[in-house]
Amino acid sequence: MIPALWQRLNGSSLMARALRSSMLTVGGFGAAQVMRLASNLILTRLLFPEAFGLMALVSVFMMGLQQFSDVGVTPAILQSRRGDERDFLNTAWTIQAVRGAGLWLLACALAWPMAWIYDEPQLLHLLPVASLTLLILGFKPTRMDTANRHLLLGRVTLLDLATQGAGILSAVILAWLTGSVWALVASGILSALIEVLINSRFLPGLRNSFRWEPAAAQELIHFGKWIFLATVCGFFFSQADKILMGKYLPLDHFGIYNIGYFLASFPMLLGSMVTRRILIPIYRETPPTRSRANFLRLRRMRFAVTAPLLLLVTTFAVMGDWLVDVMYDDRYLAAGAVAVIVACMQMPQIIVQTYDQAALAAGDSRSFFVLAAARAVLMVGSILVGLETAGFIGALFGYGAAFLLAYPVVVWLARRMGAWDPLHDLVFAGLGAGCAAFAMWINWESIRYLSLLGQ
Repeated sequence: MIPALWQRLNGSSLMARALRSSMLTVGGFGAAQVMRLASNLILTRLLFPEAFGLMALVSVFMMGLQQFSDVGVTPAILQSRRGDERDFLNTAWTIQAVRGAGLWLLACALAWPMAWIYDEPQLLHLLPVASLTLLILGFKPTRMDTANRHLLLGRVTLLDLATQGAGILSAVILAWLTGSVWALVASGILSALIEVLINSRFLPGLRNSFRWEPAAAQELIHFGKWIFLATVCGFFFSQADKILMGKYLPLDHFGIYNIGYFLASFPMLLGSMVTRRILIPIYRETPPTRSRANFLRLRRMRFAVTAPLLLLVTTFAVMGDWLVDVMYDDRYLAAGAVAVIVACMQMPQIIVQTYDQAALAAGDSRSFFVLAAARAVLMVGSILVGLETAGFIGALFGYGAAFLLAYPVVVWLARRMGAWDPLHDLVFAGLGAGCAAFAMWINWESIRYLSLLGQ
């Protein structure tokens, strides 16, 4: 068995590269999450819940800036026929660097309005400094995208872990010394600097320089205009919970939500990373519309991805309350029920994660935008309805409702790309419903307590 596995992993075929890259991505992500969890446990003892709520607002703001200006440089490099050409890569890097500088200037300009909207004076100083990371990350080398394009992720994974380790170590030391949210801000800047420097130094490939080739710029902008709109919508889809809860809930409750979300979101983040890094090259080289053999190959891959992710998210749904009770102090106990509900609510999204990248692999960024727009509208609307009708716990169930309501649009996109697999969806929908019901039943007392929080 082991020699057979080694034979499948060895070589330069698409399957061998995909298997190696998947294993490296999963292993690297797992190691990164272990480090994040360890740092989270330490930082929750050095800082207060309000600090995590405040930093969550800063993170949402910076993510919003990034996604409101994303022109799709990375997916363009992954799918373009010119993705290995020097002029194309340097033009893409130039666009990325100019964008980073613009984002930092915009962050400085928006700091006061954000402090006023959320009634948090500290944001006036935190946002311009924290957003220096956007300026720094604008200079990330395209070597990282080239390695991803060819599914050569070994060294990239090691460098990612080194970057995260340095950021975590600096955050813990600074939190111990200062006891302030500024420790998290400073560690973020240091982590961004290290990421750019070590990837520029240790990854093989093109050394980037400023370049503007009109043909390359035109291709990047044409592909990126729909990516830009899709990422704007993607921001509201992925961050609506934090935007709205940060406004509706007290900072300590918002900090508790972020602790619970951090635990429960591990499987979905893992699935997102695997599909983002692996599936565009796979769909590009073996499109499901080309042959029945390609479709069946993708079906096997899809089952192999969804099954362990669903098992993992079920584990967090069942054990979320116990994990929080064991790992955190009494200030964060309500985060256990948050972890249980969020894990259950994410099951529908985990089941359909393998469809999203099919449109980008085919160069159809417009269809990808339609899906992102529908998801954003549903997520914002569902969470708002939940907050208005049932408060904190209503928002959590509204979060899950948005995933379910978006399923018809996912099917529309998957059918356009020839990727929809109703057998896969039906099997895992049944399993997911049973697992969610069981997890909610055994954690019902904690969920009932959460429903009373803030009343």
